[in-house]
Amino acid sequence: MLTKRIIPCLDVRDGRVVKGVNFEGLNDVSSPVELGRYYSESGADELVFYDITASAEGRSLFADALRRVAEQIFIPLTVGGAINTVEDFDRVLKCGADKVSVNSGAIRDPDLIYRAAKKYGDQCVVLSADVKRVGGRFTVFAKGGRENTGMDAIEWIKNGVSRGAGEIVLNSIDTDGVKGGFDIEMLEAVCEAVSVPVIASGGAGSIQDFITLFKTLPGVDAGLAASIFHFGEVKISDLKAELYKNGISVRI
Repeated sequence: MLTKRIIPCLDVRDGRVVKGVNFEGLNDVSSPVELGRYYSESGADELVFYDITASAEGRSLFADALRRVAEQIFIPLTVGGAINTVEDFDRVLKCGADKVSVNSGAIRDPDLIYRAAKKYGDQCVVLSADVKRVGGRFTVFAKGGRENTGMDAIEWIKNGVSRGAGEIVLNSIDTDGVKGGFDIEMLEAVCEAVSVPVIASGGAGSIQDFITLFKTLPGVDAGLAASIFHFGEVKISDLKAELYKNGISVRI
Protein backbone atom coordinates (compact mmCIF):
# COMPACT_ATOMS: atom_id res chain seq x y z
CA MET A 1 0.00 0.00 0.00
CA LEU A 2 1.38 3.39 -0.99
CA THR A 3 1.94 5.87 1.82
CA LYS A 4 -0.45 8.83 1.70
CA ARG A 5 1.15 12.26 1.87
CA ILE A 6 0.03 15.22 4.00
CA ILE A 7 0.98 18.54 2.43
CA PRO A 8 0.53 22.01 3.95
CA CYS A 9 0.21 24.86 1.45
CA LEU A 10 1.67 28.34 1.78
CA ASP A 11 -0.32 30.83 -0.31
CA VAL A 12 2.04 33.80 -0.43
CA ARG A 13 1.17 37.40 -1.32
CA ASP A 14 3.64 40.28 -0.90
CA GLY A 15 5.99 37.93 0.94
CA ARG A 16 3.37 36.87 3.54
CA VAL A 17 1.19 33.77 3.87
CA VAL A 18 -2.50 34.57 3.35
CA LYS A 19 -5.73 32.55 3.31
CA GLY A 20 -9.24 33.22 2.07
CA VAL A 21 -12.47 31.44 1.12
CA ASN A 22 -13.31 30.38 -2.47
CA PHE A 23 -10.07 32.15 -3.53
CA GLU A 24 -11.38 35.51 -2.21
CA GLY A 25 -11.08 37.69 0.92
CA LEU A 26 -7.41 36.98 1.61
CA ASN A 27 -6.23 37.56 5.20
CA ASP A 28 -2.67 37.72 6.54
CA VAL A 29 -1.56 34.60 8.43
CA SER A 30 2.20 34.48 9.03
CA SER A 31 5.72 34.51 7.66
CA PRO A 32 6.32 31.77 5.06
CA VAL A 33 9.76 31.11 6.55
CA GLU A 34 8.38 30.53 10.07
CA LEU A 35 5.52 28.36 8.82
CA GLY A 36 7.77 26.39 6.48
CA ARG A 37 10.17 25.58 9.30
CA TYR A 38 7.29 24.62 11.60
CA TYR A 39 5.78 22.22 9.07
CA SER A 40 9.14 20.66 8.24
CA GLU A 41 9.63 19.91 11.92
CA SER A 42 6.02 18.79 12.50
CA GLY A 43 5.88 15.78 10.20
CA ALA A 44 4.63 17.24 6.92
CA ASP A 45 5.60 15.05 3.97
CA GLU A 46 6.01 17.91 1.53
CA LEU A 47 5.39 21.65 1.33
CA VAL A 48 3.75 23.70 -1.41
CA PHE A 49 4.66 27.38 -1.93
CA TYR A 50 2.35 29.38 -4.23
CA ASP A 51 3.00 33.03 -5.07
CA ILE A 52 -0.72 33.47 -5.68
CA THR A 53 -0.79 36.94 -7.23
CA ALA A 54 2.35 36.77 -9.39
CA SER A 55 0.49 35.77 -12.59
CA ALA A 56 -2.35 38.26 -12.12
CA GLU A 57 0.13 41.06 -11.37
CA GLY A 58 2.35 40.12 -14.31
CA ARG A 59 5.54 39.79 -12.30
CA SER A 60 8.08 37.14 -11.33
CA LEU A 61 7.74 34.96 -8.28
CA PHE A 62 9.23 36.29 -5.02
CA ALA A 63 12.61 34.57 -5.19
CA ASP A 64 13.93 35.93 -1.88
CA ALA A 65 11.04 34.53 0.17
CA LEU A 66 11.34 31.21 -1.64
CA ARG A 67 15.08 30.93 -0.97
CA ARG A 68 14.58 31.61 2.74
CA VAL A 69 11.87 28.94 2.97
CA ALA A 70 13.98 26.37 1.07
CA GLU A 71 16.91 26.96 3.43
CA GLN A 72 14.74 26.15 6.47
CA ILE A 73 13.03 22.93 5.42
CA PHE A 74 14.13 19.34 4.94
CA ILE A 75 11.14 17.99 3.00
CA PRO A 76 10.32 18.20 -0.73
CA LEU A 77 9.19 21.65 -1.87
CA THR A 78 6.81 22.35 -4.76
CA VAL A 79 6.71 25.93 -6.02
CA GLY A 80 4.27 27.76 -8.28
CA GLY A 81 3.38 31.28 -9.38
CA ALA A 82 4.09 33.02 -12.71
CA ILE A 83 5.76 29.95 -14.21
CA ASN A 84 5.58 30.87 -17.90
CA THR A 85 8.82 29.59 -19.42
CA VAL A 86 11.41 26.84 -19.00
CA GLU A 87 13.67 29.60 -17.67
CA ASP A 88 11.17 30.15 -14.84
CA PHE A 89 11.49 26.45 -14.00
CA ASP A 90 15.25 26.85 -13.91
CA ARG A 91 15.05 29.93 -11.68
CA VAL A 92 12.84 28.39 -8.97
CA LEU A 93 14.72 25.08 -9.01
CA LYS A 94 17.93 27.02 -8.38
CA CYS A 95 16.15 28.76 -5.47
CA GLY A 96 15.62 25.36 -3.81
CA ALA A 97 12.42 23.92 -5.28
CA ASP A 98 12.22 20.16 -5.90
CA LYS A 99 9.14 20.35 -8.14
CA VAL A 100 7.56 23.18 -10.11
CA SER A 101 3.83 23.78 -10.37
CA VAL A 102 2.37 25.25 -13.57
CA ASN A 103 -1.12 26.64 -13.96
CA SER A 104 -1.87 29.83 -15.94
CA GLY A 105 1.42 29.61 -17.83
CA ALA A 106 0.53 26.15 -19.11
CA ILE A 107 -2.95 27.30 -20.11
CA ARG A 108 -1.38 30.03 -22.26
CA ASP A 109 1.28 27.68 -23.64
CA PRO A 110 0.43 23.99 -23.14
CA ASP A 111 3.69 22.95 -24.78
CA LEU A 112 5.52 24.42 -21.75
CA ILE A 113 4.64 21.19 -19.93
CA TYR A 114 6.35 19.08 -22.61
CA ARG A 115 9.44 21.28 -22.80
CA ALA A 116 9.90 21.33 -19.03
CA ALA A 117 9.30 17.59 -18.65
CA LYS A 118 11.80 16.86 -21.39
CA LYS A 119 14.46 19.00 -19.69
CA TYR A 120 13.83 18.23 -16.00
CA GLY A 121 11.80 14.98 -16.03
CA ASP A 122 8.08 14.29 -15.56
CA GLN A 123 8.52 14.01 -11.79
CA CYS A 124 9.49 17.69 -11.66
CA VAL A 125 6.40 19.02 -13.47
CA VAL A 126 3.22 19.45 -11.43
CA LEU A 127 0.05 20.59 -13.20
CA SER A 128 -2.07 22.62 -10.81
CA ALA A 129 -5.69 23.03 -11.93
CA ASP A 130 -8.08 25.54 -10.33
CA VAL A 131 -11.50 24.09 -11.09
CA LYS A 132 -15.05 25.32 -10.49
CA ARG A 133 -18.46 24.06 -11.56
CA VAL A 134 -19.99 26.26 -14.26
CA GLY A 135 -23.33 25.15 -15.63
CA GLY A 136 -22.82 21.70 -14.12
CA ARG A 137 -19.45 21.30 -15.87
CA PHE A 138 -15.99 21.15 -14.28
CA THR A 139 -14.32 24.26 -15.72
CA VAL A 140 -10.71 25.45 -15.53
CA PHE A 141 -9.95 28.91 -14.14
CA ALA A 142 -6.71 30.85 -14.58
CA LYS A 143 -4.89 33.70 -12.80
CA GLY A 144 -5.55 32.51 -9.26
CA GLY A 145 -9.17 31.62 -9.96
CA ARG A 146 -9.99 35.04 -11.42
CA GLU A 147 -10.44 34.12 -15.08
CA ASN A 148 -12.83 31.55 -16.54
CA THR A 149 -11.03 29.83 -19.42
CA GLY A 150 -14.13 27.95 -20.57
CA MET A 151 -11.99 24.80 -20.80
CA ASP A 152 -13.28 21.42 -19.65
CA ALA A 153 -11.18 20.50 -16.60
CA ILE A 154 -11.00 16.76 -17.18
CA GLU A 155 -9.90 17.17 -20.80
CA TRP A 156 -7.34 19.80 -19.81
CA ILE A 157 -5.84 17.58 -17.11
CA LYS A 158 -5.66 14.60 -19.48
CA ASN A 159 -3.96 16.87 -22.03
CA GLY A 160 -1.42 18.01 -19.41
CA VAL A 161 -0.55 14.45 -18.45
CA SER A 162 -0.14 13.45 -22.11
CA ARG A 163 2.39 16.29 -22.46
CA GLY A 164 4.43 15.11 -19.46
CA ALA A 165 2.92 16.39 -16.22
CA GLY A 166 3.96 13.88 -13.56
CA GLU A 167 1.52 14.95 -10.85
CA ILE A 168 -1.82 16.78 -10.58
CA VAL A 169 -2.90 19.18 -7.86
CA LEU A 170 -6.67 19.57 -8.10
CA ASN A 171 -7.80 22.78 -6.43
CA SER A 172 -11.58 22.87 -6.04
CA ILE A 173 -12.61 26.53 -5.96
CA ASP A 174 -16.08 25.41 -4.87
CA THR A 175 -14.79 23.93 -1.61
CA ASP A 176 -11.70 26.15 -1.03
CA GLY A 177 -11.57 27.44 2.56
CA VAL A 178 -15.14 26.31 3.27
CA LYS A 179 -13.94 23.45 5.52
CA GLY A 180 -16.82 21.21 4.52
CA GLY A 181 -14.69 18.38 3.17
CA PHE A 182 -12.76 17.65 0.00
CA ASP A 183 -14.55 17.71 -3.38
CA ILE A 184 -15.00 13.96 -3.73
CA GLU A 185 -17.02 14.12 -6.95
CA MET A 186 -14.44 16.28 -8.73
CA LEU A 187 -11.52 14.22 -7.45
CA GLU A 188 -13.12 10.96 -8.50
CA ALA A 189 -13.54 12.25 -12.05
CA VAL A 190 -9.85 13.21 -12.23
CA CYS A 191 -8.62 9.94 -10.69
CA GLU A 192 -10.60 8.00 -13.29
CA ALA A 193 -9.11 10.09 -16.11
CA VAL A 194 -5.37 9.91 -15.34
CA SER A 195 -2.87 7.46 -13.87
CA VAL A 196 -0.37 9.94 -12.36
CA PRO A 197 -0.50 10.93 -8.66
CA VAL A 198 -3.42 13.21 -7.75
CA ILE A 199 -3.28 15.64 -4.81
CA ALA A 200 -6.57 16.78 -3.32
CA SER A 201 -6.78 20.48 -2.45
CA GLY A 202 -9.63 22.58 -1.13
CA GLY A 203 -12.14 21.91 1.63
CA ALA A 204 -10.33 20.20 4.51
CA GLY A 205 -11.93 21.16 7.80
CA SER A 206 -11.19 18.25 10.10
CA ILE A 207 -9.25 15.03 10.54
CA GLN A 208 -12.35 13.13 9.46
CA ASP A 209 -12.26 14.87 6.08
CA PHE A 210 -8.86 13.29 5.37
CA ILE A 211 -10.07 9.87 6.54
CA THR A 212 -13.12 10.17 4.27
CA LEU A 213 -10.92 11.28 1.36
CA PHE A 214 -8.51 8.36 1.50
CA LYS A 215 -11.16 5.75 2.38
CA THR A 216 -13.53 6.88 -0.39
CA LEU A 217 -10.86 7.52 -3.04
CA PRO A 218 -7.85 5.25 -2.43
CA GLY A 219 -6.49 6.48 -5.76
CA VAL A 220 -5.80 9.94 -4.30
CA ASP A 221 -2.14 10.15 -3.32
CA ALA A 222 -2.12 13.16 -1.00
CA GLY A 223 -4.23 15.66 0.88
CA LEU A 224 -3.25 19.33 0.78
CA ALA A 225 -4.59 21.94 3.18
CA ALA A 226 -3.84 25.39 4.53
CA SER A 227 -6.26 26.97 7.03
CA ILE A 228 -6.66 24.05 9.42
CA PHE A 229 -2.89 23.68 9.72
CA HIS A 230 -2.06 27.41 9.78
CA PHE A 231 -4.49 28.17 12.60
CA GLY A 232 -3.66 25.10 14.68
CA GLU A 233 -7.07 23.48 14.25
CA VAL A 234 -5.40 20.21 13.25
CA LYS A 235 -1.86 19.13 14.08
CA ILE A 236 -0.17 17.00 11.44
CA SER A 237 1.03 14.51 14.07
CA ASP A 238 -2.55 14.05 15.35
CA LEU A 239 -3.87 13.73 11.80
CA LYS A 240 -1.36 11.04 10.90
CA ALA A 241 -2.02 9.12 14.11
CA GLU A 242 -5.75 9.00 13.29
CA LEU A 243 -5.13 8.02 9.68
CA TYR A 244 -2.89 5.18 10.86
CA LYS A 245 -5.57 4.02 13.32
CA ASN A 246 -8.00 3.91 10.41
CA GLY A 247 -5.77 1.64 8.36
CA ILE A 248 -4.41 4.37 6.09
CA SER A 249 -0.68 4.11 5.43
CA VAL A 250 1.23 7.27 6.38
CA ARG A 251 4.79 8.20 7.30
CA ILE A 252 4.78 8.64 11.09
